[in-house]
Amino acid sequence: MPTIILLRHGQSIWNLENRFTGWTDVDLSDLGRKEAQNAGEKIIKSGLKPDFFFTSYLKRAIHTLQIAANVMDLNWIPVIKDWHLNERHYGALQGLNKAETAKIYGDEQVLKWRRAYDITPPTLEPDDKRNPANDPKYQGLSCNEIPLTESLKQTVDRVRSCWQEVIEPRVRIYNTVLISAHGNSLRALAMMLLHLSPQEVLSFEIPTGQPLVFTADSHMNIIDKKYL
Repeated sequence: MPTIILLRHGQSIWNLENRFTGWTDVDLSDLGRKEAQNAGEKIIKSGLKPDFFFTSYLKRAIHTLQIAANVMDLNWIPVIKDWHLNERHYGALQGLNKAETAKIYGDEQVLKWRRAYDITPPTLEPDDKRNPANDPKYQGLSCNEIPLTESLKQTVDRVRSCWQEVIEPRVRIYNTVLISAHGNSLRALAMMLLHLSPQEVLSFEIPTGQPLVFTADSHMNIIDKKYL
């Protein structure tokens, strides 16, 4: 039966500093590297052996995968990096401390930006140095593809295309796949796999470095879900 392992990256430096991160390419903290190592050990202990890996373009997810793969002695496994698996883009909030932002805009407004399904944070100006268009990783993308802010709904839409066109076809070929990504991109995948409503998905939270395993039947219906 197809097995899909969702692995949220280990704690990042900006997770530790309580900052909005989004597409900003910050690395893992010391704890995050330890969480990635523990994730690999948990997967070994479970008896699972991934046959294919997926990750985003962001180093905190890439390094989590590399550390876990090294622990599992699976560095040779094929990897697809896809920007559609990037974290939700938090627009002009990226880099700001969450608590300080709440003092400026109010807790209610910040909560809407963080947790509402179809509300976007303030948009980055195109000439802002944080614009992903300035990053060579995204040089091949059009202006329409590069976000300057995103709602969770928009994140779900782009992740859905990756699932349908890139991941699901390989899930049907390979026995076990592992997806190392981010809180919101994995939330989007869980929404599709579990058929969650927009309201239900808002409370779906995957802890950092904690492998979440879905077992599916031949029709890709989830028949079992568990944390390792």
